[in-house]
Amino acid sequence: MVEAHGRPPVLRQLRGLLERRRSENRPGSDAELAGELGRALESAALPSLQPMINATGVVIHTNLGRAPLPAAAVEAVARVAQGYSNLEYDVAKGARGDREVHLEARLRALLPAEATLVVNNNAAAVLLAVNTFAEGREVLVSRGELVEIGGSFRIPDVLAKGGARLVEVGTTNRTRLADFERAFTPATGLILKVHPSNFQIVGFTEEPELEQLIAFARARGVPLVEDLGSGLLEPLEALPAEPRLSERLRLGVDVVTASGDKLLGGPQAGIVAGRAELVQRMRRNALYRALRVDKLTLAALDAVLLEHASGRAQERLPALRMLSATPEELRARAETFARALRDSLPGVDVELLPGASAVGGGAAPTLELETTLLAVRDPGRSPDWLAERLRRSPPHVVARVAEGRLLLDLRTVFPEQEAPLRDALLRALSAER
Repeated sequence: MVEAHGRPPVLRQLRGLLERRRSENRPGSDAELAGELGRALESAALPSLQPMINATGVVIHTNLGRAPLPAAAVEAVARVAQGYSNLEYDVAKGARGDREVHLEARLRALLPAEATLVVNNNAAAVLLAVNTFAEGREVLVSRGELVEIGGSFRIPDVLAKGGARLVEVGTTNRTRLADFERAFTPATGLILKVHPSNFQIVGFTEEPELEQLIAFARARGVPLVEDLGSGLLEPLEALPAEPRLSERLRLGVDVVTASGDKLLGGPQAGIVAGRAELVQRMRRNALYRALRVDKLTLAALDAVLLEHASGRAQERLPALRMLSATPEELRARAETFARALRDSLPGVDVELLPGASAVGGGAAPTLELETTLLAVRDPGRSPDWLAERLRRSPPHVVARVAEGRLLLDLRTVFPEQEAPLRDALLRALSAER
């Protein structure tokens, strides 16, 4: 055991086991102690961060790490992680360089944009923009866009941390250009527009046309920053209404921000793009150094952007490929999976049901993607028991539970994961009651 795990872990676990045995008055044999020690060492050696099979049908699943990376990005990370790199070294000049050069040219060409920078997530991008343009000043935001994202993280909190004062404009459901005109004062430093990606207000609603807001901000000499959240770069048939960064820049929004690990399909990052003078001001902000990304993120994001530049993003990026899967394709996969499950365990109660997948990650909250669900039922066990069994045992499967059945959506299951998923189901269904 010492050779496999090292002396300190063995001593630490052994002392803990002996202490527990003494407190419980449970002596046991040396063989039992050795077996318990071996299991404890193996458990302690496991990394906390584990791969999961996502059978929920939620594509951009925040709790499960959002967008899965393509093989090219994983390989790019491995290349730069194993040794030194030119992270901040200009090879041609033989002198200190700038880490932003590794992404800026590709990002500028893709969007297109005058300038770009990358920070560690979209909230950081918004925080940096607020602090750069409106520290000690006012930020105008429509009341209907004062959103809360995951983890009780709210736009008003971001503004406060950025050192700005929030000015709420209009009402929750109706905001007009005239409301911005009344709210604007010499203390206004920024107009912030936030895409309400995780909810939708319908019915008696109104908001200014974006072109009007752009002209209003330009005439008054303050930046208009738009938080687009999802990071969609190119049209996606499954998401026709989702705004794209390129559209907003073309219309004249001064600075747009977005996530790298949602519909862009890459690693966690915050993308900033817009007018060169404004982006350079953000880059010169001392806060930028605390928010910038490391070499692993740069490598992964560059590989993902290269897939977008090649025009093959929807084929190569897992999240976009999952979103583009057709109902017919998913039905065929579900039928094949159900047939294999019944062949392996005759009598298993598995049914195919029409259902809906979700985009997730706060994007397109009302959109339902047509899919086929595998409904599994065991008369001797509750679906919650089956779901827990799948979660706890490798390969760690997360599924849905509804209407007394365990539900699996293959949209978010990689084809190569189907066999391990089937084996995990068979183990759970065959376990002793």
